[in-house]
Amino acid sequence: MGDDVEKPAEAAAQTANRRGRRTGRENGSPRSAPARLRASTKVSGGQLAPLSVADLARIHAASVEILATIGMAEAPEDIQALVCAAGGSIDSHNRLLFPADLVARALAGLRRDVTLCGQDPAHDMVLGDKRVYAGSGGAAPMVVDLDTDTYRPATLADLYQAARLVDALENVHFFSRSVVARDMLDTRSLDINTAFAALAGTSKHVMVAASEPEHVVEIAQMCHEIAGSAAAFRARPFLSLNINHAVPPLRFSSEACAVLAEAVRQGLPVHVNTFGQLGASSPVTIAGCVAQTMAETLAGLVVAWLIDPAVTAICGPRPMITDLRTGGMAGGAGEQAMLTAIAVQMTGFLDLPNSTIAGASDSKISDAQSGYEKCLTVSMAAQSGANLITQACGMQAGLMGCSFESYVIDNEMLGAVLRALAPVEVSEATLSPLMIAEVVRGEGHYLGHPDTLARMQSDFLYPEIADRRGFEPWQAAGSPHIRTAARARAHEILDQHFPSHLSPDMLERLRAQFEIHLPACAMHPQTEGL
Repeated sequence: MGDDVEKPAEAAAQTANRRGRRTGRENGSPRSAPARLRASTKVSGGQLAPLSVADLARIHAASVEILATIGMAEAPEDIQALVCAAGGSIDSHNRLLFPADLVARALAGLRRDVTLCGQDPAHDMVLGDKRVYAGSGGAAPMVVDLDTDTYRPATLADLYQAARLVDALENVHFFSRSVVARDMLDTRSLDINTAFAALAGTSKHVMVAASEPEHVVEIAQMCHEIAGSAAAFRARPFLSLNINHAVPPLRFSSEACAVLAEAVRQGLPVHVNTFGQLGASSPVTIAGCVAQTMAETLAGLVVAWLIDPAVTAICGPRPMITDLRTGGMAGGAGEQAMLTAIAVQMTGFLDLPNSTIAGASDSKISDAQSGYEKCLTVSMAAQSGANLITQACGMQAGLMGCSFESYVIDNEMLGAVLRALAPVEVSEATLSPLMIAEVVRGEGHYLGHPDTLARMQSDFLYPEIADRRGFEPWQAAGSPHIRTAARARAHEILDQHFPSHLSPDMLERLRAQFEIHLPACAMHPQTEGL
């Protein structure tokens, strides 16, 4: 076929462009796009199932066998007593063994009706049924400075700014602590101020961590003050704790176990998380890594359930890929995407409310590597049916750095990922044989049809940062990079969006009750000098 012969695809594109000019649109893009739409929070995954049910059952059987015959080392005395009273035992290697029937009883008794609330009910997240929510996270020690594009130590003010950004981004559903405030001089100041900055920065659900049981009590008291009472908070928990109770391979962390126990007693929802690195702290095979990781995670869930059978616990297996050439984490690898998908599939097999990590790109900036690594891992986690995907936005350098411009870019990526989960309606209305006949016998395209115009407003999620213009207007505009637009949008949000869900009176009460180091002038420019 010669170059002077119009190919079908080219003909369609030219028709669209001609029609676009007649209807006031250039290059097939709307001059005035519909109002920005938020990707639905009522979407479910589960379409991706890498393993068969028989294979999932084999992995679960291996996890149960690991707990029953190998068990967990370094169990604190109170945990030993709790598990042994329920049928567990201590073997000759001083390892705590969990019998299969105890694991089965815990799995049968754990709650499935879990809702993590926002301070604003519009942000409530109902877990289960493979519903998918995506949020921040990472606890990075560094921030990519929005103005200088260099890495620097993260501060408490950075954490608050990150929370404000997440509060304004439509497709980010919750705020999990994204940076470690390195200007806090002790762990108590870090834990209490992290909770304050996060709760003040967003009305979405907040996830933080604590290093001591005493800090858990204070964080709970802060939540009770905001909610109005302990009972009110327990009815609508808007903060939960990430707890890494295990140190792979198959050891308890006594400090984290103490935090877990106190959090359960305080009525805080707990994320029972396990991080093992394939080939380093867990077996080098995906199946073996998932089996060990699930065993470690189940051990924490059993302990939480024994402390309180009504505990709100989220199963958080987080197996990570190791680059065996260097020993470092490879969060954007294809193997990581598959490993995460299978871990998520295991939690679905057990019908447990769950969370996972995806989006831990190894790229240092918001470039093409960052985009393909994040989209691959987040998409596979979502398609597998992960309830909560943490670290899904804003993270760079293998979770070592947090980038505000990345939040903006990743927000659009998350919108596309979530939109891809939406169910497809197959009906007389959507198959449209009568409309097809009308169009092909008439103008020969669908651009001006009433159904097209109506669905333009309801069926499509339009990007704000991604550039869909033709190359000519893009070049005429100076060939802008997506990072430029993202940086401008991040500045716009930080200059204009100041959450006010906590009243000035409430903020003052919290400052009076707790040792808060975030100055009022860092929260709103109008308070400068206060």
